Amino acid sequence: MKVTKKRLGRAFFQNPDVVEVAKNLLGKIICSNIEGNYCEAMITETEAYAGQNDKACHAHMGKYTNRTATMYEKGGTAYVYLCYGIHHLFNIVSNIEGNADAVLIRAIEPINGTDIMLNRRNAKDLKPIVFSGPGKLTKALGIDKSFNALDLVNNDTLYIVDNNFNVKDIEKSTRIGIDYAEEDALLPWRFYISGNKFVSQL
Repeated sequence: MKVTKKRLGRAFFQNPDVVEVAKNLLGKIICSNIEGNYCEAMITETEAYAGQNDKACHAHMGKYTNRTATMYEKGGTAYVYLCYGIHHLFNIVSNIEGNADAVLIRAIEPINGTDIMLNRRNAKDLKPIVFSGPGKLTKALGIDKSFNALDLVNNDTLYIVDNNFNVKDIEKSTRIGIDYAEEDALLPWRFYISGNKFVSQL
């Protein structure tokens, strides 16, 4: 059964506080409808990246390249890039156009279309490790670089909805794999649903 709750609108993503957006995305549902394969998964883990003052962000110090151009789009735009030439990572741009804030989606919990997602991951069993990690969840949901710059607010292929799931407790930690960011590597900008098994295994 498809989720029928309210789709997140532009105002949600244009919040100027990227840390707040990263927290608020926990419990929201990613809906992907690719080549007739409909899937839903709850966001369980996120990381915030601030374009203006964050050494871990691709757009730090106003860096503008073919890859980072998408980060400067309006909030609610998908920013998908290839990491290490292998894994596609799915980010959601936030704030108003020109600020380059974004939230990395790090882990999901399948809700509908689980068999489709397992097949994409070449897995048989519904185990957290299959969906816990930014490169794993994109493969499960069928997200690749072709979705880069997609408007998540105004399309029916990939979008986010509010399923009215009450996230009672949120855990936070430093972000993963950003040692190069010096003092900004210490920012506690990784967030995940407390007690949920579908989060990155450190």
